[in-house]
Amino acid sequence: MKITPSQTARLEFLARVTDKECQHLLDTDTRLFGKLFTIEEAKKIEMDPILAERLDAFVSRFGRLQDTVGDKLLPSLLTALAEKTGPAIDNLDRAEKLGLIESSDGWLEMRRLRNQMVHEYIEDLVVLTSALRSGHAFVSTLVAAARRCVAEANRLLTKNAATSSSKA
Repeated sequence: MKITPSQTARLEFLARVTDKECQHLLDTDTRLFGKLFTIEEAKKIEMDPILAERLDAFVSRFGRLQDTVGDKLLPSLLTALAEKTGPAIDNLDRAEKLGLIESSDGWLEMRRLRNQMVHEYIEDLVVLTSALRSGHAFVSTLVAAARRCVAEANRLLTKNAATSSSKA
């Protein structure tokens, strides 16, 4: 299947953005989790603006990467692969079958965790600590899925460019 110029531009853009978001998340993850994040660390948030900013950055970057991949890159990639797109759960199931993500259930768990980090972290430090540590544990899974999607997009773009140039 030939990828249209608008699909090409969209995939190129999303691949670049996803690469940057992966690196930003990894950088923040390293700074926030340089040592074990404990309830004692969580108690310092109100008094330590740098720690508070790192926490906000981690939660934001975790969610942003997940949104970019799940809501933007994945549907664009599936369309370029001539796959039917639909509701998010269907796209995730298809992505799992194609080997782009490890597990649609795991992806949904990361989504639940993201929502928990965003909405509950101010009130309950035990929930915050648990959610952040779980988020940290998911970073490698999320980044690996994002990079598989980017690699597949780049493979399609390269194939499409080669096909286009051979016809010219």
